[in-house]
Amino acid sequence: MFARLAHVVTRRPKQLLLVALLVVAATAVLGVGAFGKLLTGGFADPQSESIRAEHAVDAHFGGQPNLVLLVTARSGTVDDPDVVAGGRDVVRRLAAEPGVNRVISYWDGGGARLRSTDGRRALVVARVPDKDRAKELVTGYEKAVDGAAPVTVTPGGGATINKDVNSQVTKDLAVAESIAIPITMVLLVLAFGSAVAALLPLVVGVAGIFGGLAILSVLASLTDVSIFAVNLTTALGLGLGIDYTLLMVSRFREELAAGSDRADAVATTMRTAGRTILFSGATVAVVLAVMLVFPPFFLKSMAYAGVAVTVFSVLSALLVVPAVLMLLGPRVNALTVGRARSRSGPAAESGAWRTIGSAVMRRPVLAGVPAIALLLALGIPFLHVSFSAPDDRVLRNTAASRQVGDIIRADFSSNVPAATTVVVQGTAFVDGPALASGLARYAGELSTVANVAGVNSAAGTFAAGRQSAPAGPADARFTAGTVTYLEVVPSVEPASGAGQDLVKAVRARPAPAGTSVLVGGPSAALVDGKHTIAARLPLAIGLISLATFVLLFLFTGSVVMPIKALVLSALSLTAVLGAAVWIFQDGHLSGVLGFLPGPLDTSMPVLLFCVAFGLSMDYEVFLLSRIKEEHDRGVDNAEAVAAGLARTGRIVTTAAALLAVTFVAFVTSSVTFLQMLGLGTALAIVLDATLIRGVLVPAFMRLAGRANWWAPRPLRALHSRIGLAEAAASRPTPTRPTPTAAS
Repeated sequence: MFARLAHVVTRRPKQLLLVALLVVAATAVLGVGAFGKLLTGGFADPQSESIRAEHAVDAHFGGQPNLVLLVTARSGTVDDPDVVAGGRDVVRRLAAEPGVNRVISYWDGGGARLRSTDGRRALVVARVPDKDRAKELVTGYEKAVDGAAPVTVTPGGGATINKDVNSQVTKDLAVAESIAIPITMVLLVLAFGSAVAALLPLVVGVAGIFGGLAILSVLASLTDVSIFAVNLTTALGLGLGIDYTLLMVSRFREELAAGSDRADAVATTMRTAGRTILFSGATVAVVLAVMLVFPPFFLKSMAYAGVAVTVFSVLSALLVVPAVLMLLGPRVNALTVGRARSRSGPAAESGAWRTIGSAVMRRPVLAGVPAIALLLALGIPFLHVSFSAPDDRVLRNTAASRQVGDIIRADFSSNVPAATTVVVQGTAFVDGPALASGLARYAGELSTVANVAGVNSAAGTFAAGRQSAPAGPADARFTAGTVTYLEVVPSVEPASGAGQDLVKAVRARPAPAGTSVLVGGPSAALVDGKHTIAARLPLAIGLISLATFVLLFLFTGSVVMPIKALVLSALSLTAVLGAAVWIFQDGHLSGVLGFLPGPLDTSMPVLLFCVAFGLSMDYEVFLLSRIKEEHDRGVDNAEAVAAGLARTGRIVTTAAALLAVTFVAFVTSSVTFLQMLGLGTALAIVLDATLIRGVLVPAFMRLAGRANWWAPRPLRALHSRIGLAEAAASRPTPTRPTPTAAS
């Protein structure tokens, strides 16, 4: 396959580049349209009870309130006559806005729960079904300042969170790229030693990014796609472009330095480095595709983006880069920098990495045990991990939605906008008597649940088992035909353990006779989200393990190598997840990074696991490729490992440093879980490029010895038939002294 591909590339490089340019232009045009179609949210299971309850409220009652206006008295309290008049004017104006329905406030029957404990603030809540209209209203309230009015108005709620997050993601992406790209360009020039060669990773990166955005644009026209997939698209596209181009260019330079003409150098590069890239890309794509088993469209979107970017990056590396190398030939080293003239490029043997590998193999246990202990120690904080669902606290306190959320949590006795919704469907509450008795009895029972501040219903308001306010005109909103719903207002933080226990207790209460009940709301969505992730996690881990094992077996012909790769990756990921808890949940570095410590989002460990695992396999394949190449030439085990480390040392170190810079740029984000993705992935890359590759891989392979390449006879026969191997031998490698074994 690679021989035929090399034949096409070397004979028609210009035509191939012209086709590639047209494809990139088409994907760029298509990809630009993705931004207007992408959505926030997507962290819940669409088939869960909480989402079905949300859909029932949307269908029968126009949906739960998603716009909150925090009305603050400039002086006095919200009960002062001028403030009452100002507050009612806000309500009147909001109710008159097109597209707004179900406006409720403290001043028109919303109850004392919409009044702050100090009396200076009150809430106005409304439902705005159309997202674009909601964004317009939020923007209008943010800009409107009336110094003569007795009140100030600050927008909050779900509509404001969506607007703030969308705006912040766009800004953060621009900031991150403005930091990462210049630094990356400088490092690429230094790494390649040539300004011409340094441009090639950007070619592959741009192709991968535009290809990923184009796929997201198409999918967003058919289904829900998260806006956060854009961040993964840009980071992964640039990162894989760097990884794959470094490997191709360094091997091409190596072949030129050995005396091959440009056509032979391209052919050998494609047969060796190209084969490695194909396996690496397949592994990364399969690992990221596993996120499709999780129902939330946030994770599915990351799978769409990751797979699309990886496929386009691999195709660019296997088609575009060889064509460019064929045209450039030795001119790939043009515009040299520093000492670049004196070496063949990043793939030239690294004496430092050979020395490290040989030293580890002389004392494999002494070197390996402390490294394993360090990784396990880093992972210990994950033992006390807690989870939550994203809300306004993923933003910094400069965002309006975060400010309103903080005030509601601190100054209001209960969180009405975060109420648990109980949808009751059936015939029991159709007539007046049933509505007065059965519904009142059920609402009273729910109001006795621990940590419930009150229950709002069509039968009135209930607290501690008693009716605290009779039904009023505003309570008619709770009933539509044979469906009614109740608002169970918590007196505790909805995402806390007590808030989740409240949902479980409400669900445990028997439904009224002749009805069915659905329980929704933020706390219920968190309970359901945790259950969804936990239920699908074993399947995801199993699929990742199986796919990785199969691909690495096809690559190496060994069953030991895939097991070793899985175990070492698990160690690295344990450390990364533990560090994420220590930083983002326990609050270390919160002052430096500017985030509010708190539980991790239920989806983030899954995303971090898949992205970090995929990239760790990327470097695993790079290293194994050269070790196997040496082993297949008949070199003994220890020398094959030392030579593999020496020949991939600069490539992997450089690629890891550049990729880490790309992801570390995410810490400038004002969205907490993007900071976590960036910092966690960067840490995984650094650990994999140092402790895993430099210490644990050579230690393990030295201890395993000849068993590294073992496979049962039936599998050896299978590999000889379907496994991919190099078609021709490469240049002989000079023999080096073999390190002596010791414990």
